Amino acid sequence: MILYPSVDELLERVDSRYSLIMLASKRAHELDAGAPPMLSEYESVKSVGRALEEIVAGDLKIKSEGEEG
Repeated sequence: MILYPSVDELLERVDSRYSLIMLASKRAHELDAGAPPMLSEYESVKSVGRALEEIVAGDLKIKSEGEEG
């Protein structure tokens, strides 16, 4: 069960639960593979929790089609 960040806070950052799961999953895999962290401190020790914290902080977003970067 997720206590922090709340699902409501997360859904304010992405358009659907599906998008949230896909974004968090992809970022968790990146963190497990050694990608540098986006935040200076995390509450969670697990990569999925850390990915969710990055989403709610606004550091991790889904790119729109045609968006570069």
